[in-house]
Amino acid sequence: MTREIILTADGGHLEVLTTGGELTAAGSGVVVVPASMVTAADYTRFAQKLSQALGRPVHTFNRRGRGDSSPQSEDYTLEADIRDLDAVMRHTSSTDVFGHSFGGAVALHAARTLPVERLAVYDPAVSVNHSVKADWTPDYERATAAGDYDRGLAVLIKGVETGGAFARMPLSMLTLATKLTAGTPMGKQMRELMTCGVREIKAVIAADMPAEPFLELPLETLIVVGEKSPAYFGVACGQIHDVLSGSSYTILPGFGHDGPNKAPDKLIAELSAFFSG
Repeated sequence: MTREIILTADGGHLEVLTTGGELTAAGSGVVVVPASMVTAADYTRFAQKLSQALGRPVHTFNRRGRGDSSPQSEDYTLEADIRDLDAVMRHTSSTDVFGHSFGGAVALHAARTLPVERLAVYDPAVSVNHSVKADWTPDYERATAAGDYDRGLAVLIKGVETGGAFARMPLSMLTLATKLTAGTPMGKQMRELMTCGVREIKAVIAADMPAEPFLELPLETLIVVGEKSPAYFGVACGQIHDVLSGSSYTILPGFGHDGPNKAPDKLIAELSAFFSG
């Protein structure tokens, strides 16, 4: 894996991790747009397996507020990530994109205007006809304003529902659990990214739209939803699939929202077949 820092048009910079860089001659790569509460490094296994299966490079970039990329601005909107995705695609000469969760929302909105040839998303956190709700954000903001970051993180985890059985715990127990895990690598990372994560959820809701504008997406679009993922992902995806006649919709059996990070062979095989055309 190689790491490089690229500059953006607004004077910022992004950290890009490339797996299979020696395969560049085999064709353009696939750009991976990560989810909210993770970094590019959390897709290392996924990138390695997909690059090996495709025989092409895979470029995963740290969105702003993560790794060595520029900080995320307080007035963040989806447009910032769309511009950054454009910069990574141009720098890597890539036209294929994979987006996971919030990264899937970025990819879906971006592919309406950017030169994306093939688009694949997994559990995209896109809001279609108000499919994404966040009535928990005032509670989160009260907790963090009071300095109670354990409760704030617990409210966030419970609100987005992506933590499986962990997220279904009573809030008091979940708050205790976040406190106990504060010193672990995962606990530290989640605390570092929680502010970015809530900004991004608000941005998704602000960008809510009907399904029809997604007709501008590439004809070749693959939508994957985890069998054990929260239901609201499937609600939005189903509506997009209904209007996008050329899209493929599939469910990954046995896996939840973190399917890409676990990089199961079934998902890699499906993505490899899709990106191979």
